[in-house]
Amino acid sequence: MRQTGTGESQYGGSATSPSATPRMSYSGANGTAVLGRSVTVKGQIVSEEDLVIDGEVEGTVEVRDHRLTLGPNGKLRASMVKAKEIVIQGSLNGNVEAKDKVYIRKDATLVGDIQTAGIVIEDGAYFKGGIDITRNGRENG
Repeated sequence: MRQTGTGESQYGGSATSPSATPRMSYSGANGTAVLGRSVTVKGQIVSEEDLVIDGEVEGTVEVRDHRLTLGPNGKLRASMVKAKEIVIQGSLNGNVEAKDKVYIRKDATLVGDIQTAGIVIEDGAYFKGGIDITRNGRENG
């Protein structure tokens, strides 16, 4: 992710002043893919980079060795969600598998089972399901 705000607008031309609020933009190489709040996807999503979902997705989501963030406006209905790390700020209905950690933020909703090495559930979050804690990214046996 890179910031622009040095006097030029993200879209070319000049900003109102050099002290204008910096805008955030996402770069492609080793960056973050973003599905905005007006985007609706039905099907399978596979990503080789960090992914932010702030729209609606129905299907499966796999983010190999990267972070999946479900934004505050995000709604995800999935049979399976897999990633290295999963941050939930919106609403997720489905089973979750994270190699490292799952974060369920304040005001988030998760209905489904979790398989992960670590979990953080903030006060104010809603969770309904089972939790399977794994060691070193491997299932307990």
